[in-house]
Amino acid sequence: MFNLNKRLILLLQKMNMTDYNNKQIQILQVTEKLFAEKGFDGTSIRDISKEAKINIAMVSYYFGSKEKLLESLILYRTANLKVQLENIYEEQLSPIEKIDKYVDLYIQKINSNKELYQILHFEISSKKRAMDLKSFTEVKKGNLVTLTKIIEEGQSLNIFKKDIKIPLLTTTIIGTYIHFQNNKPFYVEILDLDTDEKYNSYIKIDLINHIKQTIKALLI
Repeated sequence: MFNLNKRLILLLQKMNMTDYNNKQIQILQVTEKLFAEKGFDGTSIRDISKEAKINIAMVSYYFGSKEKLLESLILYRTANLKVQLENIYEEQLSPIEKIDKYVDLYIQKINSNKELYQILHFEISSKKRAMDLKSFTEVKKGNLVTLTKIIEEGQSLNIFKKDIKIPLLTTTIIGTYIHFQNNKPFYVEILDLDTDEKYNSYIKIDLINHIKQTIKALLI
């Protein structure tokens, strides 16, 4: 469906994704924290360098601009998901089992990177500027390649329906999770999730199982 492997590899190499040193990783982690707390506009390179206890010139040397910092952060947090999803496709599992593992991995990844998705949600919906998020788009397209292969495998075995809008499946997966997170006070009250432990456990078990059931209902 897509031919993105070479493009994505070149993009990651360009961004030095495979060769980040400890200082660069520290800068990215601080950037994620400050962007989530103060927003992109509310955070300066000076703020990042102060929080990371690194000279401001060093931050600029490694990443250039705030926009490049955001792009690097996206790749740092999301690029390895593509490899993990491809590994699921290669496993000796039925297409249905692969879908279950796909949903598990996707939600676990999003849940562990809540701050990043909070930043992205704001930037994508913001009317203040048009952010260049091509790197994120390339990663998502790569993930869609793997999902497409799993679906096509299921279709070839007459397990999955033929008229499936594959790109919308990830919308259903992510959208359900984001809606749950954005309405946390409501669900905490009606589901009696009055501790962080209960809330996080509900996501990892009940919410993920609900999403799996929803996706399989669309496929079968």
